[in-house]
Amino acid sequence: MMKKNYNPENERKAWLFLFPSLAVILLFSIYPLFRSFFMSFQTGTLIRQEFGGLENYQKVLTDPLFFRALKNTALFAVGTVPIALIISLAIAWIIFEKVKHKSFFETIFFMPYVTSTIAIGIVFRYFFNGSYGIVNYLLGLVGIPAINWLDSVDMSMTTLIIFGIWTSLAFNIIILLSGLRNIDAEHFKIAKMFGATDWEIFRRITFPQLVPTIAFLSTVNLISAFKVYTQVYALFGGKAGIANSATTAVYYIYDKFHISGRPGIAMAATVILFLLILLITFLQNKLLKKVGN
Repeated sequence: MMKKNYNPENERKAWLFLFPSLAVILLFSIYPLFRSFFMSFQTGTLIRQEFGGLENYQKVLTDPLFFRALKNTALFAVGTVPIALIISLAIAWIIFEKVKHKSFFETIFFMPYVTSTIAIGIVFRYFFNGSYGIVNYLLGLVGIPAINWLDSVDMSMTTLIIFGIWTSLAFNIIILLSGLRNIDAEHFKIAKMFGATDWEIFRRITFPQLVPTIAFLSTVNLISAFKVYTQVYALFGGKAGIANSATTAVYYIYDKFHISGRPGIAMAATVILFLLILLITFLQNKLLKKVGN
C-alpha cells in the first residue's frame, strides 16, 4: 500500500491556522507599505487627495530640512551602532567570565529594554539639564564647566547619540550573553590548559564564535537607528531640539504628516527612507559576508 505524501501547505486546516497570522501581517505590514507608496503620488489633505505625479518627491528632494534629517540620521547611526556594540560586547563578556550570579545582572540589564522609552527620556532630561542635571554636576567635580546638553544646536546630536547608545545596551547585552552561552565550554577549558590568557581566549575563541551574533545585532541596530524617532521625542520634550537641530528622517515624516498636514510629502519621504534602509542593509550584509569569509 502506497503512502500518501503529506503536504501541510495543501491542507485546509493548515491554512485555517495560518490565517490569523497572515491577516495580521497583511493588515499591519503589507497594506501600509502599498498604501504609503500610493499616497506618495497624491497631493492635498487626507480627505481630499488628487494625483500629483512626482510632485511630492520633487518637494522632498529639494527640501534642505529633509537632507538635514538624513544627515542627522546617518550621524546617529554611525555614532550609536558601533559604540553601543563595543560597550555591549565588553559588558557581556565581563558578566559571562568574571561575575557571579549572572542571572541577577541579566535581569538588571534587561529592565531598561522593557521600560518605556518616553519614561527613560524624561529621566535623561533631568540628567542632562543644564542647571541642576547630575551629568553637569559630575563634570563639575573634575573641573569641567557645565554643558548645555539640551538647549544647544551644537550639542543636540551629541546628547541624542549618548541617549541612543544607552537605550541600545540592554537588548545587545542579552543577545550577546545568549551567544556566549552557545559557545562550547570545552574550548575555554582546553585554551586555559595550554596557558592562554584572557585576551587570547577572547580574540581567538570568543570573538570568532560571536561573529554571527554581532552581524545580526549590527543589522538590527542599524535599521533601528535609521528609524529613530521615540528617542528624539522623549529627550527633547516632543520637539526635535533647538531649531530642529536633532531632526531625523522619521521625525521629518511625523512633522509633515501630523503637524503640517501634508501626507503626500510625508509618504514620499517614507518611500525614500525605506529604499535607503533597504540599500544600506543590503550593502552591510554583503560587507559582513566578506568579513565572515
